[in-house]
Amino acid sequence: MPKPEWLAIRPASTKKYDDVKNRIKELGLHTVCVEAHCPNITECWSSGTATFMVLGDVCTRGCHFCAVRKAQNGINADRMEPEKLAQLISEWKLDYVVITSVCRDDLEDQGSSHFAECILAIKRAAPSTLVEVLIPDFRNDDVALGRIAEAMPDVIGHNIETVRRLSPIIRDRRASYDQSLSVLGKVKAMDKRIYTKSSIMLGLGETNDEIMEAMEDLRDNDVDFLAIGQYLRPLSNGFYAEVKEYVTPERFEALRKLAIELGFKYCAAGPFVRSSYRAGEHFVKAMVQEK
Repeated sequence: MPKPEWLAIRPASTKKYDDVKNRIKELGLHTVCVEAHCPNITECWSSGTATFMVLGDVCTRGCHFCAVRKAQNGINADRMEPEKLAQLISEWKLDYVVITSVCRDDLEDQGSSHFAECILAIKRAAPSTLVEVLIPDFRNDDVALGRIAEAMPDVIGHNIETVRRLSPIIRDRRASYDQSLSVLGKVKAMDKRIYTKSSIMLGLGETNDEIMEAMEDLRDNDVDFLAIGQYLRPLSNGFYAEVKEYVTPERFEALRKLAIELGFKYCAAGPFVRSSYRAGEHFVKAMVQEK
């Protein structure tokens, strides 16, 4: 299926982009920007924004939409990663950062302790920095989720990724639509001061009614922020799901308005929007500061 003209993107390297790239490489850190082939990488890095990926760059889940490397076991976590991450964020004087991670089903605590240490290290080194995290489901384990909530990030995101019908086809068998909803509901119940966030990909064959159901399910679990973007196939091989539709910018805008009507405090929607895209960053930052 040929890509429409609104999906044309022309990245151009900048000095800021090169500086960010070199510093991340120097410290041995990972970003989801690179590992997931994000189309917004030049824009975000040029403005000094990056979504850091902790616990290595190998995921233990085999989802059929994600470009991150996959294996039964992840790599050994760098014990100095929390301090390196905090050092870089303090060095850049960032006031808003996003931290995510691969799934680590091979670890006893699924990496939740290391993830929490990264949040705490950032809070120590840069106490004025607002921290958004995009977490895996941690198998819906209360203890693991509690570690993240107790570290007090300002926003906790977890993606349902797609609609209920397509979830078992698109996602790893250890993930599920209802499990992801439960994670979001539990996080909000643990601390209502923490804003919650989720994301949906379009173009996988979902219907309008299914999109509506997904948005209503998220609101039923008191999710505050929503991102809606276009699924883009990482590689043209049998493992990755095919693109069934390229959604128009006009339809994305209609869905954004619908999300606000349903009660989301903010919704970013568009072909290149991703869960950690900076489209809603300034609004989310303002809402968090109002607390």
